Amino acid sequence: MASYQSKGETAYRAKILVVDDEAAVRRILTTRLTMAGYDVVVASDGEEALDVFQREEPSLIVLDIMLPKLDGYGVCRKLRQESDVPIIMLSALSTIADRITGLDLGADDYLAKPFSPKELEARINTILRRVDDNHVATVVPQGIIQVGCVEIDTNRRQVFREGKRVPLTYTEFSLLEMLFRNPGETIPRADILQELWGYPPRRSADLRVVDVYVARLRAKLESDPRNPELIITVRGTGYTSQRLTDLTEVAGA
Repeated sequence: MASYQSKGETAYRAKILVVDDEAAVRRILTTRLTMAGYDVVVASDGEEALDVFQREEPSLIVLDIMLPKLDGYGVCRKLRQESDVPIIMLSALSTIADRITGLDLGADDYLAKPFSPKELEARINTILRRVDDNHVATVVPQGIIQVGCVEIDTNRRQVFREGKRVPLTYTEFSLLEMLFRNPGETIPRADILQELWGYPPRRSADLRVVDVYVARLRAKLESDPRNPELIITVRGTGYTSQRLTDLTEVAGA
């Protein structure tokens, strides 16, 4: 849903920044997304994208990789140094390696060109709905999960390792929360993709999205990412937290 309204507030339209050097792509996406109820701003190169982002503060960015002046990878890298704004990457580069590179830099999703505008709209809607849900204040009876030196505060959606806050994107925290919702339960990769990204795997490459995000969490949270103790791979199936022996929950403040 493109418009949101909280109690006592005026409804607002989510703003999408479309970054693509092809005028035809910018025109098509501007028309489609505007008809879907979004406000749309555009940029035609990487440097302009960063300027527009600072000025317009969009809710989500649709970012092409092959851009003049500064490519999409560079834009994503710079944005992740200061913001967790959701990013969907677009590219004519459709290899798994290209997709992994974008996700490694912090993109929330990846679509290969040519793509269906309808599918892009669906993915935008899924991500923005998840972000909007994250901003709704809720009371969780047991909101802090302590796992060794890692503390997961599900009320404030924050994670600390050895007392220092670990910055996570919306998608990273949502994945972490999903894995720890039922400790010991094996969650298939296809189920994770469906719940967090909003679409079922159509090809094996789609499941790599989940693998890359698990690797990102391990790099940020595990003492030794090559021998993980927080998030465990269940070969051929998915992931679990079943090896956690010191899992405790503390009532939220």
